[in-house]
Amino acid sequence: MYPKIKVCGMAQAANIAEVAELRPDYMGFIFYGQSPRAISEVSAELIRYVPEAILTIGVFVDEDLDQVKARIIRHQLKAIQLHGKESAAYCGLLKDAGITVIKAFGVGQDFDFGQLEPYADVVDYFLFDTQTPAHGGSGRVFDWKLLDDYQLDKPYFLSGGIDLQHVEAIKSMTDSRLHAIDVNSRFEIAPGLKDVNKVNELIQKFKIQST
Repeated sequence: MYPKIKVCGMAQAANIAEVAELRPDYMGFIFYGQSPRAISEVSAELIRYVPEAILTIGVFVDEDLDQVKARIIRHQLKAIQLHGKESAAYCGLLKDAGITVIKAFGVGQDFDFGQLEPYADVVDYFLFDTQTPAHGGSGRVFDWKLLDDYQLDKPYFLSGGIDLQHVEAIKSMTDSRLHAIDVNSRFEIAPGLKDVNKVNELIQKFKIQST
C-alpha cells in the first residue's frame, strides 16, 4: 500500500479551496510568522471548511503551548506538526489533551536517531525532513538511506524536496513505517501558492496504481 499524501504550506484562500478539491489525505498550514508560507488570519478562517475527510494539520515552531491549543480550537485542526526544538514533555502535554502530534526532525549525515527515543510514547508520528536552519522548506532531498538507522516502530512522514521525479522511488520503498509523504516547495508557483495541476498529477500517480 502506498503512503498517504500531505500537501503543506498553503497560504491563500482560493488556493486552499482548489487543493482541497483534489482530496489529498492531509493539508498542512504554517503558523510560524518567519516562514514565507505563513498563513494569514484571514486565510486561516477557511481551514475549518476543508472537507472532513482531509485531515488538517497546523505547523508550529517553538510556539507557546496555550497559543497552539487556541489555534487547534479556533481552526478545528485535526493534528499539529512541531518543527522546532519542542521537548518530549511539551509533546506529551498536547498528546494527553487528545491531540494528534507529529514531531519533525531535520535529518543529515550527522543525525543521531537515538534522540527520538524520549518522544516515542508522546507523539503519534515523526516527520523526517532535510536538515536546515530554516525549519524546513529547503526544497532539498536528504539521503533516504540514512533512514536505515531509524530503529523505532513509530510511523513517519517523509519530507524534504519531494517532487514528481521521486514517485517511483517512493513506490519502491518497503518500509511499513512510511505513513505519508509531505510535499511543499517543489509543488509551488510561489511561496504559499501551490501548482494545483502538479499536485493533482502527484495524487493521480499514487491513486491510479494503488487501485
